[in-house]
Amino acid sequence: MNNKNICKFPVSVFSGNPLSISCFVKETDIDIMSRPSKLTQNRMLLVIEGEGTLLVENSPFKLKRGTLLFCFEEESVSLKEGKNLTYMYISFSGMRANELLRQFHVNYLSRIFEDFDGLIPLWQESLFRASDETVELVAESILLYSFSRLYDSARMDNGLLGKIIELTEQNFKDPDLSIATIAEELSYHPKYLSHFFKEKSGVSFSEFLRSARLKYAIALFDHGIDSIKNVALLSGFSEPLYFSSVFKKSIGLSPKEYIKKASKAHDSEENETE
Repeated sequence: MNNKNICKFPVSVFSGNPLSISCFVKETDIDIMSRPSKLTQNRMLLVIEGEGTLLVENSPFKLKRGTLLFCFEEESVSLKEGKNLTYMYISFSGMRANELLRQFHVNYLSRIFEDFDGLIPLWQESLFRASDETVELVAESILLYSFSRLYDSARMDNGLLGKIIELTEQNFKDPDLSIATIAEELSYHPKYLSHFFKEKSGVSFSEFLRSARLKYAIALFDHGIDSIKNVALLSGFSEPLYFSSVFKKSIGLSPKEYIKKASKAHDSEENETE
């Protein structure tokens, strides 16, 4: 992936949405970063490379690769200094946005998190693949996934929650994966582990697992695989009909509708490059 700016905006944004995404951006231009701007939405920012200092309401925040920083609506933001700095951000708002910030204890006093390098490939690939028609869905998915990597304003890689998430990310394609199989692997009682995960992450394990499988299914569709049955099985769903039902409920489009929409967007992009 090249180092040029990439800015993608949803085709339409409705102000009444519980979680509204206005843009998904990769920013490399130091001049643009340095211009003071007043935010109209919240912003989740991930540093891809380089280093620098960002002023948020005149408070300095040190940036380096893997820094995850939250800025909030109505705040003034500008880059004070930067060296080979590249970052990406998602702008978001709505009632659900406020709930997520409260749920994961992200606020004015707890807004910067380090060592999130693991998110970089996912953010970059997702932005690169997203079309105008799918960018809102893609950015929302990335936003929610990134939130899920936070709890109590701290990294969770070394704790029990991190182990559950790691095992899930490694094995979500297995249709037999469940909180019970993970509990057996980690020598915990399934009911305790289920309650622990919900308490710490804010979502049930089944919701988290379903989200991981759906994200992978979307990636397969976006890469041109148009067999719903194959995508379902490759993503960890043992029943294609159940997969279609879950996909429709979560995404708002049936798999067939999503494939058709993604195909049109791909054809449109190809025509623009000709």
